[in-house]
Amino acid sequence: MILCITHSQDFYNIDIFFEYLKTKNIPYFRLNSDRLNHLQKISINENFFELTDEFGNSINSDEIKGVWHRKAWGISVPEELDEDYERIFLNEYTSLRYNLFTLLEDVSWINPLENEKKIDGNKMLQLKIAKKNNLIVPNTIFSNDADKITAFFHEYCNGKMIAKLHGVISKSMGGENFLSTNSIDENSLEGISDIEYCPMIFQPYIEKEYELRIVYVDGEFFTGKINNSENTDWRIAQGNYFWSAYDLPENIKENLHSMMKEMGLYIGAIDIIKGRDGNYYFLEVNPQGEWGMLQKELNFPIAERIADNLIKRMKTNE
Repeated sequence: MILCITHSQDFYNIDIFFEYLKTKNIPYFRLNSDRLNHLQKISINENFFELTDEFGNSINSDEIKGVWHRKAWGISVPEELDEDYERIFLNEYTSLRYNLFTLLEDVSWINPLENEKKIDGNKMLQLKIAKKNNLIVPNTIFSNDADKITAFFHEYCNGKMIAKLHGVISKSMGGENFLSTNSIDENSLEGISDIEYCPMIFQPYIEKEYELRIVYVDGEFFTGKINNSENTDWRIAQGNYFWSAYDLPENIKENLHSMMKEMGLYIGAIDIIKGRDGNYYFLEVNPQGEWGMLQKELNFPIAERIADNLIKRMKTNE
């Protein structure tokens, strides 16, 4: 049995994954992370749990041999709950969810939960490991100090800088609920004075030929190129952009592979910019990043490869 941790609005990627598991006669259970609340019946002891979901489907931890942590969303709060109890509700259900997940730490995961949490929550660590593995990373500062940021701008940014919020997660690749990367030039630099209320990541603006979304699956690469050279982020770009398949240079593959090994990740969605100077600039890796557009538009068998990798490790772990 494979447990797939996702959310109630996830359809395309997860459906392909489930259809492939059916062809392999492997049972699965879908756990909607946002509904892991009063809508589900959950009991946990020190080495076992039982769960009945919002549709009446039941599972216990002894049945689970593999886990795909596809994507977790925030837990939904019932409308009828008094506002005074909302924090308690979220704290306790978040704790229950984490206890449930960690009870499965000895089965095969994509990715191992603690590795994923560490990498996903630490952009600066990502850049450090990428650089250690011979990838080019932009000069970067994560700061709430307007003076330091201004000095960084004048030293490294050649008149143009980008600013990103570290913790923003997009709910879709179409841009909904996505706070775009902001561009800062000399004229807008004075607005940085309010940064003390919201620390951000700053990097020089890179003049680019194109952007790459790379899906890594345990040594295999599925790379899409997007024709977005003018916008700071293709996900909110307006106009006619399209995906095309792309062959990464072997040295970039080797460096990314060694980086992912050091991070302890089996899969991840990697963002790279191909600069007009000819360099490949590593931006980030999202262990739960989106790839459905690459499977749909370029016919990459990403869902199938993720399933194959997990099935292989489940058999090794028997």
